[in-house]
Amino acid sequence: MTNSPISRPPHSVSANRHRLLRRIAAFASYAGLSLVALLFLFPFFWMVSNAVRSNEEVLAVPVRIFPEAYQWGNFVEALVSLPFGIFLLNSVIVACGVTAIVIVVSCLSAYAFARLKFPCREGMLLTYLSTLMIPQVMLVIPLFLVVSKLGWINTYHGMILPVAFSSFGTFLLRQFILGIPKDLDEAAMMDGASRLRILVAVIVPLAMPAIGLLALFTFIAQWKSFLWPLIATSGLDKATLPLGLTLFQTRQGTAWNYIMAGATISMVPGVILAIVLQRVIYKGISVSSGFGGR
Repeated sequence: MTNSPISRPPHSVSANRHRLLRRIAAFASYAGLSLVALLFLFPFFWMVSNAVRSNEEVLAVPVRIFPEAYQWGNFVEALVSLPFGIFLLNSVIVACGVTAIVIVVSCLSAYAFARLKFPCREGMLLTYLSTLMIPQVMLVIPLFLVVSKLGWINTYHGMILPVAFSSFGTFLLRQFILGIPKDLDEAAMMDGASRLRILVAVIVPLAMPAIGLLALFTFIAQWKSFLWPLIATSGLDKATLPLGLTLFQTRQGTAWNYIMAGATISMVPGVILAIVLQRVIYKGISVSSGFGGR
């Protein structure tokens, strides 16, 4: 009797080959995502790198990726060289004020367009959403004339109210509310709840993921806003952080290291808010997918 080599079944070889191909594809996808992430993170790394070097080294040629000497005191100098606390307080008041108004108005209007039936509802919604196509720069002069006539220049309400109404929040929350079953509204009505009570007690808790996303987008957009605060203010007492950082640009030159240090500090509130709302936003994915097809 001759010994014959034991051969593997064809299906076993094919399964191993498919498993290997899947691993290679997964590795390639992770490598590609890591590369894209590094490309997106590089500007933030470059900002921090310039924030901890001297201004001469920032302008030096050839460019160095890492500084020769780390100057962590630039963050302290950026804080004490300007009334940074006033700028930070103004930014917090304006960003939080705009965010709060946007959330309240968007919840009310989105619920009306999603649940209530009234004449010309679709036409009004289309007209309201068409304002998204108007460039914000075109509205600056009319808004300034209105604010100036009302005497709101260099005031908090003059910086908050003209930019606190946007159709984007209405569109976002309306689409989310349409995915919530109407049976919940009908059950609440049978218990005697009013429309406002249904919105506050039923719709808003279920729509918290979308509301959190809207709050994050609105807060970050107002936190970094430069054009409207520049037009609506006339002094440093109401200036926000983006305006305050421009004071490092003088006739003697621009302190780029201090600007980068201040910009790095100004990113902290937005990062904290994104971390806090991260779980709420991720929860929205599962909630919206669970309501699909209803």
